[in-house]
Amino acid sequence: AIASADNIRITPSLRSKKGWAWTKNPITFDQWSVECVFKVTGRGRIGADGLAVWYTTQKSQEGTVYGSTDMWNGLGVFMDSFDNDGQHNNPYVMAMVNDGTKQYDHQSDGSQQQIGGCMRDFRNKPYPVRVKVEYYNRILTVFINTGLTNNKDDFELCLRQENVDLPKGGYFGISAATGGLADDHDVLAFLTHSLHDGDQLAAKTQVSEQERQKYENEFDTYYKELEKNKQDFNQAHPDKVRQDYEGEFDNQGERELRMIFEGQNSIHHAVKELRKTLDELLGRQEMVLTRVSQLSTGGAVQAPQGGAQQMGGGGGVPMLDTIKRHEVDRVMNNQNDLMQSAREMRQLLNDIQNRANVIQQNMGQGGGAAGGGGGGGLPQHTQQAISELQEHMKYVRQDVVNLVNRPQSAGGVACPPPLAVSCITPTLFFVSIIAQFVLLIAYMVYRSNKEAQAKKFY
Repeated sequence: AIASADNIRITPSLRSKKGWAWTKNPITFDQWSVECVFKVTGRGRIGADGLAVWYTTQKSQEGTVYGSTDMWNGLGVFMDSFDNDGQHNNPYVMAMVNDGTKQYDHQSDGSQQQIGGCMRDFRNKPYPVRVKVEYYNRILTVFINTGLTNNKDDFELCLRQENVDLPKGGYFGISAATGGLADDHDVLAFLTHSLHDGDQLAAKTQVSEQERQKYENEFDTYYKELEKNKQDFNQAHPDKVRQDYEGEFDNQGERELRMIFEGQNSIHHAVKELRKTLDELLGRQEMVLTRVSQLSTGGAVQAPQGGAQQMGGGGGVPMLDTIKRHEVDRVMNNQNDLMQSAREMRQLLNDIQNRANVIQQNMGQGGGAAGGGGGGGLPQHTQQAISELQEHMKYVRQDVVNLVNRPQSAGGVACPPPLAVSCITPTLFFVSIIAQFVLLIAYMVYRSNKEAQAKKFY
């Protein structure tokens, strides 16, 4: 690894390079949280090989698993950037627990050995990528911040696995490796925190009464010695004594009291101003109400300032800058007009709605009008035509009956022999008339439906 003032470059963007960095001392706590801040940058669309965060019982050296040794005893969190198995599932973040007997499967990228993972792209991001690993009460949780925003707390849950047993007193480490493709693997920060239960932490941080008394006595002794030394120095060197300016400044309590007093004074002045404004408004309102009431009773109103006299309801001085009688009437008339317009508009809307309902009913019943016999639901002109046809049929029937019932002449003149002309019978005649009547009705219904359908497009 290459250390600098800002970061540690685990591996540079050169082919077949490996690097690592480990803590000097093992941890002394069983539950912990680590946060690794890193950047992986490269010029290609695909990078290699990746970066790993380790927690193992021993410090590892150069190896084949992301630059570290295989068959480790502990936990490895891998940021794999190269797709070895060709499944198009990289870049990938995963965790693997090893007891020292498992060998990492490079061909499948450890997909069958992982305890969990997520597919997240961590290469060439505008901001550093953050990976947080927490181990608490045998629960392993991995969060990742992909570096798309500058928000340091924008973490996403990557994996959570319960019943994970890790060895105690291990070392933390970071390693990275490159292959045929190369990326710069830079680590900007590695933060480690211990995790404790609330009750255990309170028990550990609680100080006994004997120790507290001991610390207080030591503080009192040191303070008295300091004051005595200051007095001795002032007596021995009166010309070097600095003037005490502390009395000229307010202490914390006096400053807070002054701020409270100033706030109360400002609130008091604001309330006074509001009361004054409210009194003015009430006075103006009473004056307006008085003058309006005098106008309504036909009396005279005295103007607040002198002006030309004008004959009013009772003769007197006209009002200045007040509401006039005709203005009140105008307001009332406008209000009445608005109400009348609203009523007319409501009536017009109701009329339009009724007409729309009638048109809709006619369109819905037009298809079954032919079998109704009475023309129910047909337009008005269709019903009128049907009535005229019925009247004409009535006249024809009356003429036929008159011809049949006409009496014979008394002269006994014999009728000439009928010519050999084929005539239709009365039954056939009536059948033809009825058929014509039915066809005419069907045609009218058909035309009405066509017109109704044509109106739908406009």
